[in-house]
Formats: sequence, C-alpha cells, structure tokens
Amino acid sequence: MRVPKLVLLILISLLFVAGCHRGAKKEEVTETLPVDQLYAEGKAALVDGNVGKATRYYKRLIARFPFGPYTEQSQLELSYAQYKSHDDDEAYSTLNRFIKTYPTQKHVDYAYYLRGVVNFSRQTGFLTRYVGQDMTQRDQGFVNQSFQDFSELITKFPDSRYALDARQRMIYLRDNMANSQVNVAKYYLRRGAYLAAANRSRTVIENYQRTPQAGDALAIMVMSYKALGEDKLSADAERVLKQNYPNHPYYKGNWPKHPPLWKRVIPFTNKNSTADDSTL
Repeated sequence: MRVPKLVLLILISLLFVAGCHRGAKKEEVTETLPVDQLYAEGKAALVDGNVGKATRYYKRLIARFPFGPYTEQSQLELSYAQYKSHDDDEAYSTLNRFIKTYPTQKHVDYAYYLRGVVNFSRQTGFLTRYVGQDMTQRDQGFVNQSFQDFSELITKFPDSRYALDARQRMIYLRDNMANSQVNVAKYYLRRGAYLAAANRSRTVIENYQRTPQAGDALAIMVMSYKALGEDKLSADAERVLKQNYPNHPYYKGNWPKHPPLWKRVIPFTNKNSTADDSTL
C-alpha cells in the first residue's frame, strides 16, 4: 500500500522534532545537574574511555561553576582527556591556564608533568609511527620544549611522585637531542662542510658529554679537522676518542656509512640509447 505524500511528510517531521527534542534534552542534562553530579558524570566517562563525553561535561562544569575544588580537578582531568584525544594544543593551553591560575594548588605538579608529556608525545607524529622516520632527523622544537617542561617540574617539585618518570624521559630526550646534532654534523661532513661539521660536533661534546652520541661527535671532529689540515686538533680528538670509545666504528674504516655527497655520481641513463650504460 502506498503511503500518501502528505502523511509521509508528517511522519518525517515528527521524527525530526522528536530527534531535536532528544538532543535538546541531552544538552539540558549538563545545564541542570549540580556540580558534584556533573563532575561524577565526566569522571565516569573518562574512566570508561569516553574522552569526548568527558571533555564535554568537564567544559560545561568549568563554564557553569568557575570556582571551587570540583572546577580545579575538572581542569586537570579535562587536560588529560584532551591529551588522550590527541588535542595537544588544547591540552597544553588548559595546563598553562591551570598553572597560571592555581600556582600553589596541591596537584599543580601533575600539571607540570602532563605538560611535558604532551610535548613528549608530539615528537612521534604520523611519519614516525607509520613510516618509521627517525625522530632525530625532524624538527626538535617539541623535544626541547618537553625537556624544559620536565626540567621545570623537577626543579620546583623534586619530591613529586612524577619526578622519577620525568627524569627518565629527560634522559631519553637528551639522547635524542644529541643524536639530532650528530645527524646535522654528519650531513655537513657528507657535504664537505668540514668546519661546520667540527663546530656542530663540538656542541655535542660540550653539551651532551654523557650521551652515547659523544663518540660519534669525536669521530666527526677527527675526520673534519684532518680534512681541514688541522692535524693537531685531529690528533687531539682521536686521542680522546680512542681513550673513551676504543671500539667505535670509525676504527673499522667504514664510518660514516654513506660516502660524502660530493663523491656520489649518478650514472647517466638514456632510455633511447642502445649503448651499455653499465660502464658509466
């Protein structure tokens, strides 16, 4: 049996109105719940992994009740929900506001800690996770900022329960910052920019002495100074290298792995030629 068009339109309108009514009713929940229940709903959603709902409830609580212990706790948990949602900029802004507004709050050390974690997580972007790109070859801005965030936490709250984890993350970040500098020095070395390679390596020795990358930096200094004709500086660097890193790959004669760029020649290939190009 065919339904008349008028009846069909009426049914569609009723369904639309009912849907709008349900949506409005859902919104009214966050407008009418008292602060403790509003917080409880947000907390339950966060525990269940529903970070979208948790974010919505925490934001509404903060807007409706701008002061009080529930608001303070909601801001911290909101920043965590935003972090879990990969809304790093929002999470960082929420944490900065919390630190500025409540500098003496009893849980402010967590805000400092999570702020470092947010930037720590930014270093592993899409290319690193899915393509396997070495993070030390990417921009180090977030790495440096994360290191500073954790350093501020440890300085202000050395006895914080988050201090140990922060220190371990700082060691990891420090190694990566050193590795990034070594990668730049290797690039200069391959380009034949020996003075720039030596200077960048010296930065590693001066600022990251206790990292594994110090050996690579010394080896680059040996090669760079030798190429520049600075035999004494080269010999001094090699003496330190041999004393501290006697098994460094440099002594196997195959380091760095790639030859300098100026020694690389791409063979000419003419697809229309019948000549054997393999001899080029």
